[in-house]
Amino acid sequence: MEDMVRVWQGRRVFLTGHTGFKGGWLALWLAKLGAKICGYSLDPVTQPNLFTAANVSKVLQDKRGNLLDRSQLSMELTNFAPDVVFHLAAQPLVRHSYVDPLETYATNVMGTAHLLEAVRKTPSVRAVVCVTTDKCYENKEWVWPYRETDPLGGHDPYSSSKACAEIVSAAYRSSFFSLEHRVALATARAGNVIGGGDWSADRLVPDLIRGFQSKTPVLIRRPKAVRPWQHVLEPVFGYVLLAEKLLSGEQQYASAWNFGPGDDGAWTVEQIADHLAAAWGPGAGWVRDTDAGVHEAGILRLDASKARTELGWHPRLSIEEALDWTIDWYQGWHQGQDMHQKTLDQIEKYENLL
Repeated sequence: MEDMVRVWQGRRVFLTGHTGFKGGWLALWLAKLGAKICGYSLDPVTQPNLFTAANVSKVLQDKRGNLLDRSQLSMELTNFAPDVVFHLAAQPLVRHSYVDPLETYATNVMGTAHLLEAVRKTPSVRAVVCVTTDKCYENKEWVWPYRETDPLGGHDPYSSSKACAEIVSAAYRSSFFSLEHRVALATARAGNVIGGGDWSADRLVPDLIRGFQSKTPVLIRRPKAVRPWQHVLEPVFGYVLLAEKLLSGEQQYASAWNFGPGDDGAWTVEQIADHLAAAWGPGAGWVRDTDAGVHEAGILRLDASKARTELGWHPRLSIEEALDWTIDWYQGWHQGQDMHQKTLDQIEKYENLL
């Protein structure tokens, strides 16, 4: 931990998507380490949301703007003059991408290009971590976990937009952020993330929590679907660690990275729902939805051996612990606890495992 504090104390960080779920957790942790943060994002899309519940605004400069507004984005980045950029802002939902594919492509593809173009014009930037998703791979519905060298693709607009964001990032790295250039750029692909403060629509854990709180059985579309589940602090730590390596100037880290659990974290939706319902207590339950809706992958696993071997990153929490921490956070919020402190307490608890 002393080494992390040494790296981030006083470090200037530009964070897109700070009003979102993962962005809020990342902002609170970086601020705890002593970083000076400027967040750039749209307003939170749900009510309630982590940004408000955990009072994230108290630890950063809160700038509201759209990635598609090139002039504002470039101005805010240049004015803040960061050392590090974390790019998390996105349209993050598979099912919404079917409703509004053009918004999804505009935000996830051109928004990424706009950010990287702004980085080119900001001399202070030394490291960029662009966060995409495990769904950027061409999903073949096989049992083997995907590696960073596997083909990119995507059946739905969201998944394919994130594959495009990976290709845009790789092109900027090759064309503009080469070995002779000042900027080291990496992309990060994480598995299904759970944790306190996510109220997104059409996501398993938020849907379950809403049902548990209202004592209404939750409709589950694909109980047998398999995903690589992990607590939000696992990939967030990976992003931080990756940025530290990029700041060291070692160009071999400027590439794509998977952050996911081992085989023991690849649970079915049904297993997740059953564990959370049991942990929540009376009134919590679910039923199968007879309408499966639009296409979603049936099985998805990530191979994170590259991050384990070259970054020294590995998951610290079992899937059971990740679920219990998640329930503990939501129950704290339900009981009216100080969620800023609650979130920091979980971050510190995680730090003690490093």
